[in-house]
Amino acid sequence: MATSKEYKDLCLERLSLLDNIRARAMMGEYLLYYNNILFGGIYDERLLVKKTKGNEKYNLKEAIPYKNAKPMYFVEDGESKEQIKSIIIDTYRDLPNKKRRKIANFTKSK
Repeated sequence: MATSKEYKDLCLERLSLLDNIRARAMMGEYLLYYNNILFGGIYDERLLVKKTKGNEKYNLKEAIPYKNAKPMYFVEDGESKEQIKSIIIDTYRDLPNKKRRKIANFTKSK
């Protein structure tokens, strides 16, 4: 089942306390980016975020976004915008930033 544009818009509204959020359509679903870092997506009308050490404390339910995928955390519709903001920021902080690593490796080699 693909995610509707209306549900995507609803999720983006729930994420509106964060600047630099971007949704990218991908095979009927949406990938979500914060400051150009992929942190989750909208799959089958569910807002899911990657599992990290930083977001374990929220005790979110696990969900599989699609067949054979790694489990992610399901951010339920009842969560407040403030809570969702905290979840996304804690998730984002634990994700690798490839651009930052490339710059660091470049400056080390000089």
